[in-house]
Amino acid sequence: MKLKSLLLALSAAAVVVSTGAFAQQPIIIKFSHVVANDTPKGKGAERFKELAEKATKGRVKIEVYPNSTLYKDKEELEALQLGAVQMLAPSLAKFGPLGVKEFEVFDLPYIFPTKDVLYRVTEGPIGKDLFKKLEPKGITGLAYWDNGFKDMSANKPLHHPADFRGLKMRIQSSKVLDAQMRALGANPQVLAFSEVYQALQTGVVDGTENPPSNLYTQKMHEVQKHLTISDHGYLGYAVIVNKKFWDGLPADIRGQLEGAMKDATKYANAIAQQENDAALAAVEKAGKTTIYRLTDAEKAEWRKALLPVQKQMESRIGKELIAAVNKEAAALGQK
Repeated sequence: MKLKSLLLALSAAAVVVSTGAFAQQPIIIKFSHVVANDTPKGKGAERFKELAEKATKGRVKIEVYPNSTLYKDKEELEALQLGAVQMLAPSLAKFGPLGVKEFEVFDLPYIFPTKDVLYRVTEGPIGKDLFKKLEPKGITGLAYWDNGFKDMSANKPLHHPADFRGLKMRIQSSKVLDAQMRALGANPQVLAFSEVYQALQTGVVDGTENPPSNLYTQKMHEVQKHLTISDHGYLGYAVIVNKKFWDGLPADIRGQLEGAMKDATKYANAIAQQENDAALAAVEKAGKTTIYRLTDAEKAEWRKALLPVQKQMESRIGKELIAAVNKEAAALGQK
């Protein structure tokens, strides 16, 4: 009897020890993204890792995988939904192919005249409502991260809409961006971000659109002779998590991670313009790319060519949503 009691006691002690050991295992969050570490998104991810691990006192470990080392941009959303990765920061254009077409409002050319208008949208009711639309897909939206306004590049000067005629222009998978390039007379080509440099180098595509930080860190300026500062469209990201994973976290840890994300978002958004300015200066210094800044008259010509895309996309994105974003701009006197 004593032996049996001793064995039971030892067994119970082993359970306690193993449970304690398990409880001490950190929660792993794999954070995958497709750009370089030295971009606004890359730096934002590293800052979140630092803040989250500090806030949770090591109970959470963030593993950051940049530059498509885990998944390419076409694969990562499915990986998140399957739980193979817990956190992503995809560009907002990625949610259209997922079935949440309202996010394509961010792709509309010239809909955000300034960052002030953008932040009124992302930090206000419109941004919150958009995140709610991701929940039926098993996704929780945590934050909007800024990158910047996009510029056009190619191996020929792009001063007028007519200059795009016949060019093969790389785009993300987005019906809006497809319509945008067609409005300019170009032939849109959907390619994964990680494949763009080689496609430009080999002539598979003639040009692309990117904020300067992406253009520079991916070395696209080495294979693009001309860059036009057009600020025609916006590129931003949504930091998202697998909903089931997020909801299953202990409440205190979830709160600590939300705090870390809030601070990382402030940091990422603050450095975005600074990073783009520095990248543009680096492109200029490299001397391989001629940089051209549109005159007011030329920009008006681009706007005239591209604004019909908003009307064209009303049935897809939602007439009311497009009107609501334009109303935010009007409220600031910027439309």
